[in-house]
Amino acid sequence: MKNIKSNLRYFLSRVDHSTQLTAASLVVMLISIFIVGIIHGHVSGYIQGLLVVISLILFVYLFLLLGEKAGKYTTDLQYRIDRGTDNSFVEYPLGILLYDADRQVQWVNPYFVEKTGLEPIYSMNIADISPELLSFVTTDEEEDSEHGSSKTIKIGHKYYLVQVQRELRVIYLFEITQYSEMENRYENNRSVIGQVYLDNYAEITQSMSDRDISNLDNYVTNELTNWATRGKMFLKRIDDDHFFIVAYSGKLFDSEEHGFKVLDTIREYTSQQNVPLTLSMGFSYGVDDLSVLSDEAQKNLNLALGRGGDQVVVRGIGEKARFYGGNTDPMEKRTRVRARMISEALQELLKDSDQVIVMGHNHPDMDVIGSSLGIRRIAAMNNTPCKIVVDRKSLHTDVARLIDIIKKEDPEADKDIISSDESNNIVTKNTLIVMVDHSKQSISINPKIFDQSSEKIVVIDHHRRGEEFPENPMLIYIEPYASSTSELITEMLEYQPKNKKSIDKIEATAMLAGITVDTKSFSLRTGTRTFDAASYLRSVGADETLIQEILKENINSFIERNHLIETITMVGDNMAVCFGEEDKTYDPVIVAQAADTLLSLNGVEASYVISKRPDGRVGISARSLGKINVQVIMEKMGGGGHLSDAATQISDATVAEAKDQLVEVLTDTMNNK
Repeated sequence: MKNIKSNLRYFLSRVDHSTQLTAASLVVMLISIFIVGIIHGHVSGYIQGLLVVISLILFVYLFLLLGEKAGKYTTDLQYRIDRGTDNSFVEYPLGILLYDADRQVQWVNPYFVEKTGLEPIYSMNIADISPELLSFVTTDEEEDSEHGSSKTIKIGHKYYLVQVQRELRVIYLFEITQYSEMENRYENNRSVIGQVYLDNYAEITQSMSDRDISNLDNYVTNELTNWATRGKMFLKRIDDDHFFIVAYSGKLFDSEEHGFKVLDTIREYTSQQNVPLTLSMGFSYGVDDLSVLSDEAQKNLNLALGRGGDQVVVRGIGEKARFYGGNTDPMEKRTRVRARMISEALQELLKDSDQVIVMGHNHPDMDVIGSSLGIRRIAAMNNTPCKIVVDRKSLHTDVARLIDIIKKEDPEADKDIISSDESNNIVTKNTLIVMVDHSKQSISINPKIFDQSSEKIVVIDHHRRGEEFPENPMLIYIEPYASSTSELITEMLEYQPKNKKSIDKIEATAMLAGITVDTKSFSLRTGTRTFDAASYLRSVGADETLIQEILKENINSFIERNHLIETITMVGDNMAVCFGEEDKTYDPVIVAQAADTLLSLNGVEASYVISKRPDGRVGISARSLGKINVQVIMEKMGGGGHLSDAATQISDATVAEAKDQLVEVLTDTMNNK
C-alpha cells in the first residue's frame, strides 16, 4: 500500500503538474480582473464576477477530472501488482511447498511439481519426498530458527538449494543441478597421491631364490597395475617394496566403496603359495599443493604401518582418517635390526635430557608397570634420572601386590614411583616423556603433563596406532606384532651399555609378568621373539613362582567376573556380549578377564563385556581369537586397540545404551561382509 501511495504522489506531481499550474494561474488572473472591475464600474464588475464563477466551476471540473485519472491509475497499478504477485508465486522458477505442524504437505506450486515430478496426494509427508529433506526441516525446527537456513539436497536425480522458513512452515527449492554437477566434477577430479608398501617383502624374499622373487614381483606388479588401470590411476614402482600412485579423487572414492579388494586378492594368493605377502597404502587429497599431498600420503602410510599393516588409510586434508582392511594379525619381523636402532636412538635422547618421566595408560596393568620399570633401568644404564607415574589409589589387586613387593624389596625403585601431581611439579622443557603401552595422550595417566612438555616425547607400544597421536614425537617404536610392550623393551635392554648394572630380579619379574598377562600365559599372540624375550628375563632372575603369587585372583574378583559371564547374549553365531548393572561399577581388569574367559567357550570367536567404570563412563572390553577384528569394531565406537584385544570408553551413556550401540555396530559389520 505504501508503494501505491508513493506512485500516486509521483503521478500527481509529474503527470498533471502543468494542469495544476494552469488552473492556479487562471484563478489568480480572474480574481485580479474581478477586483479591477469592481473598482471601475458596477456592470463590468458583475460581468467579471460571473466570469469568476464560471472559472471556478471549470477549475473544480478540472480537479475532478484529475482525481478520476489518479483513481484509474491507482486501480490499474494495484491490479497489475496483484496479478504479478500471484503469477510469480505460482509460475516463478522457484519450488514452493507449504507443510503443517505434522510435516504433512499442504500445497506446492506448479514449478515444484514440474521439477520434482512429485504430485502431492492426500496425507503425503515430507519424508515421502526426501528423507534428507525431512531431516533438514526437523533439524531446523529443533534449532528454533526464525530466519531459516539453506542446504543443498538431492531429490531424485536433481540437486536443489533448499531454504526453510520455520515460522511460516514454508520450504523453497531452487534447482542448482548444473552447478552441483560442476562442483562434483571439480571435486572428483582433484589430485590424489598415494603410497603403496609391501609390508613384509624383505623378510619373505630373503630366503627365496631369484626366480621365485621375480615371479612374486611379476604377480604383485600385475595385480596392482590391473587394479590401478581399472581405477584410471597412475602407478609407478619406485623401489622393491614401494609404489607411487597419482589418481583422481572420484576414482579413489570408487575404490573405497569396493573396500580395496586388491589387498585381499594378493594376500590370499601369496598365502596359498606359502609366501604370505601383505600390502599397506596411504592416500591423501583435498588441496592443490602436490608436495603437501605427498607428505600427507606418507604420513597416512606410516599410520597404516603403525597399525600393523595389511590395510589402507585414506584421509583428506583436515578430515578424519578412514581405514580399510586390517583383517589379519601382523607378521612377526625376523630381524632385530630395528630393535637395535631404536635402542641406540633412545640412548642419544637420554643423554640430551635432564630426566625421564615414563607413564602408561590410566588404570595401569602389569605390562605398563613392567615396561615402565624396563625404561627406568635403561635410563639408569645411561646415567639419567627416571620417574614412573602411577596412581596408587586406582590399582588392580595384582598390580597393587607388585607395587607392595617393590616397596619392600627395592626401596630405590619405590622412590621413583610418583603421582601425577608430583610429575607436574618436576617436569621441565628438557624432560623426556616416554609413553609405554599406549599412544593416545588422552588416556595417559597424566594427560596434563603434555601441556608443560610436549617437545620431547617417545612412544613405545604394541597396539595398533590410532588417529589420535602425539604431534611430532622424537621417537616412535610401535610394533603390533609384539606380544607386549615389555617384550619390546626387553629386546632394547640387550643393546644397552654392558658395563652398567643389568636388570635386577624385581624388574625382570615384572616385565615377564607383563608378557605373561598379555599373552594369556603364552597362549595368544606369541612368536619366537616372545619366547626369546621370556628366556632372557628368566636368565637374569625373573621368578615365575613370584609371578603366580602376584597374579592370584581374589575371591570377590572371581565372583564378579562370573556374574558378568552369566549375562551372556549371543550376537550372530559366534559373538558373545555380556553386561553389568547400571548402578554397579566394575574394575576394568575384571571386565577384561571376563572377556578373556568367554573365548574359552565353544563357538565363541569374539567377546564383548560392557560395564560401568569407576570414572563414571561405560567401558567395553573386546577380545577375539583372530578371525574377527575387534579393533575395527571398537574404533567405530571411539576406542581402539589390537586386532584381538581392544576396548573403548563411552561418556554420557548408560550400559543399556552402550549395549544397543554395540549390537547395532556388530549387526552392520556382519551385513556388510
